[in-house]
Amino acid sequence: METSKFDIADYLDSNEMIAEYLNAVLEEGDNSDLIAAIGNIAKSIGMTKIAEETGLSRPSLYKALSDGSKPQFETIMKVLTAIGGQIRINPITT
Repeated sequence: METSKFDIADYLDSNEMIAEYLNAVLEEGDNSDLIAAIGNIAKSIGMTKIAEETGLSRPSLYKALSDGSKPQFETIMKVLTAIGGQIRINPITT
């Protein structure tokens, strides 16, 4: 029996799903998980399209969003905007 590798990008097919995925990673993950999630979302939308919208090259995007990378905040913000996301701050309730 053949199996295929699970790729979350195959399931990020709506803005709602993308938002849920990112919010889950923000709540439960760390910095590297967030960068990987943003990379998965960019992959699901298409790196060429994200590159065009951010003004960054595809190789730069792959490098910035690869495992273990530490992209600049400006890069993350450009990609978030290109994928239709934004950062919002909510007070922490105890």
